[in-house]
Amino acid sequence: MTVLVYEDFGTGRHREASLIRHALGSAHDEELIAGLAGGIGFMYFVFEYAGRLPIPTIVAQAHPEPWVQVALRRLHIPYDATRATKPRWGRVRAALDGGQPAFCVVDRSSLPWHEADTDAEMIGTDPHTVVIAGYDGDDLLIEDGAEAPYRIDREEFGAAWTAHRNGRHQLVVPTGPAEGEPDVEGAVAATVTRLTGPVLGNEFDVNFGFSGMEKLAAQLRDRTTKTGWERRFAAPEAFRAGTARLYACLEEEWTAPGATRPLYADFLDLAGRPEAASLLRDSAGHWSRLADLARTAEPDSDAPARRALFDECAELVDRSLDLERRAVALL
Repeated sequence: MTVLVYEDFGTGRHREASLIRHALGSAHDEELIAGLAGGIGFMYFVFEYAGRLPIPTIVAQAHPEPWVQVALRRLHIPYDATRATKPRWGRVRAALDGGQPAFCVVDRSSLPWHEADTDAEMIGTDPHTVVIAGYDGDDLLIEDGAEAPYRIDREEFGAAWTAHRNGRHQLVVPTGPAEGEPDVEGAVAATVTRLTGPVLGNEFDVNFGFSGMEKLAAQLRDRTTKTGWERRFAAPEAFRAGTARLYACLEEEWTAPGATRPLYADFLDLAGRPEAASLLRDSAGHWSRLADLARTAEPDSDAPARRALFDECAELVDRSLDLERRAVALL
């Protein structure tokens, strides 16, 4: 017998917001859910490992708080969140039989439909939220952005659930209807704090929020030190990988298009903050322009062309930073 707790699948503008929306019965707009879950943020790191190309990473959405739990909390929807040493299949089955979806954090690269598009450097370290939306015998039906649920054997899914150590066997199950009005003001206040910092309360806060944007612009302009893009991405293969990654992080991965800014601007319109929304839409245009420059950069660009590209990208970061500071002042 097949059990499926909902039938609305596919990604709208943001994958994780769509997961939450569908799991809750599509009772709320995607813009509202995305804003309540955290909306925008900024994190910038360049990860370097011996013998591998540098990996620039930008997370343009709220981070590191988990979107699912934050969205449920601000919607005042009760939920049960558990961790275990092994998969709790009985708990999963009970939730589904009761008409409740099960949110899980897995290692993305361990899912068979993602194996081919995952960087080798990310294997085992790529947290990815999916929803167990149903089951059919020993097969699970998984929502992960496609127009229909993926079918996967329970044991194979269990391996992906185990592979991501920090989220191992985490299970989040909504347990009832909303018990109050959405906490829009709390969500807006959290966005302000996230951009102005501190976020983590440690030395890595320099990589978050407005400070992270300043660091990105400075490293794009840096012509001399080993942390500048001039030296880090001088080799053709490093330049090709770095620019591709820059585009993906601003338009496709851990974000909605335009560094999540247009989606969040729509949330601010719902929240009655149109002036800040307008500023963020303008900022989104600069982020998308930067992403497009990275996407269309010639892989074999010479040093002057690379320098011109990095300088133009830094100027676009500066423009977005100015607009977003003004938006936050209004919020």
